[in-house]
Parts: sequence; C-alpha cells; structure tokens
Amino acid sequence: MFKFITGRPLGINIVAGVLLAIGIFALFILSLKLITHHGNSKTVPTVVGKTFDEAKSQLDKMGFDVEIQDSIYIDTMPPLTVIKQFPEGDATVKVNRKVYLTINRTVPPFVEMPNLVGYSLRSAEMVLKNMGLRIGDTIYRPDFARNSVLQQMRNGSTIEPGTKLQMGSSITLVLGTGVGETPFDVPNIIGLTYGEAKSFIESIGLTFFSVRTDPDVKDTMNAFIYWQNPKRLDELGTVQHIRSGQTMDVMLSANKPAVVDSINHFPK
Repeated sequence: MFKFITGRPLGINIVAGVLLAIGIFALFILSLKLITHHGNSKTVPTVVGKTFDEAKSQLDKMGFDVEIQDSIYIDTMPPLTVIKQFPEGDATVKVNRKVYLTINRTVPPFVEMPNLVGYSLRSAEMVLKNMGLRIGDTIYRPDFARNSVLQQMRNGSTIEPGTKLQMGSSITLVLGTGVGETPFDVPNIIGLTYGEAKSFIESIGLTFFSVRTDPDVKDTMNAFIYWQNPKRLDELGTVQHIRSGQTMDVMLSANKPAVVDSINHFPK
C-alpha cells in the first residue's frame, strides 16, 4: 500500500489528497443537510384556545412533536384549554420540531386567604386578583374609614387569614361608608348591657372602638356600660353631637350603674 503511494510522483499524490478531502467535505455537508433537515421548514399553527386533544391532533398531522410544558388555572377558560404555546403560532421552524404547550388545569389549586382587613377596596382587589381570587359582593357598614375593608366573608361567614380556598373563589368584602354628613345627638348608653347598646348604636350608624372590661366581668354581652366616650353632655351641660361612621368607647362592669341625671339617661 505504501509502495503504491510512494511509487507515484509527489504532484499526483497532492492532487489526489486534495480531491479526497473535497469529497469527504462534500459528503459531510450532504449528510449534515439530511440530518438537520436544512431548507425543510414548516409554519407552526396557532393552537391557543383549542382543547389539548384538538391541538395535539393538528400538530401531529403536521409532523410536530407535542409536549405539555406547564399547567396553570384560569377560571374564565374551560379545562384543558391551551393557554400558551412555544414556538408561537405562525412561526417558521424546521420539521420534527417539538411544540411546548401550557394548558388550563381541570381542578383549581388551593390558595391561602390573605388578611385584607384595613386595606382599601382597590388594594384588596389587586391582592385577590394576584392570588387568583375574586371580589363577589360588597357590603357597606357605617365606619369612619371610607371604602376600607372591615371584614372578609364567604357564604355568610368570616374567612380567617390562612384559610385554604380554591382559586377562582369569590370573596365578599364589608366596607366602611365613611363619616356621615348630618350630625345627631350623642346617645347615652350608660346602664345598658353591652349587647343592647351594640345593637342600638349599629342601627344608627355607630360602632364601638374600645371596649374595656372590669375584672369582675365574666359575660361581656350581658355586662353593663358605666362609662362612655364621647359623653352625651359636655362640661357645660350641652348635648354633644356625633356622625354616622364614627365610634364610641365604653367600659363594662358586672354591676348595673345608677342613672344619676335623667337628661343623660338613654330612653328605652
């Protein structure tokens, strides 16, 4: 073999080597084109909005491989609907390219209820939206904090922060109406039980802010109010005024106090 090579002129060997190298390079280029499907491309169809079965069937017929990349939950879309695809629709790619799909879950995941008390309505709405929850009804209650969340509810009951809820659930928010424009006389609630006074002041648009109890109180609702702020009368004996949405402070005792001044007595 070596004699065959060495027995020929050097120029012929050089030319033969160059031709052999060119042939090997050409063979490599042709095989590379065959392997990579160079020049053989297709347009990816748009399958967003279709069911997974419809999308897979269409992509299979066009020679694309299909893989579910992720699944998320959107309550406004049917289950197993294609939400996102990669490559995107109308993209030109090589044949046998894999198309990755993100589909809508069949079962909503659970999320923890946040504590929205004290938030403004707009802030509460943003927090719920980011967590996949929705605002259902809004109920207004007299309170000085206008459009501030006073209570978060579902199905008529208060929802404690951290409660597990399915994504897409509707939350009822109790909001403050703000301070009313028309002032009225401060009621005197001394001598009433806390339960009686609470029902009454809420009916006229007031709420309790601070409720302090004496050591002898065992049952708060049946304890008696012996001090209130603001008082019905000021230091000059003039009836004071209050507006709906404002608050009162009280102190409670197990013993009913004596009513000293008839003008300061709350009429039953």
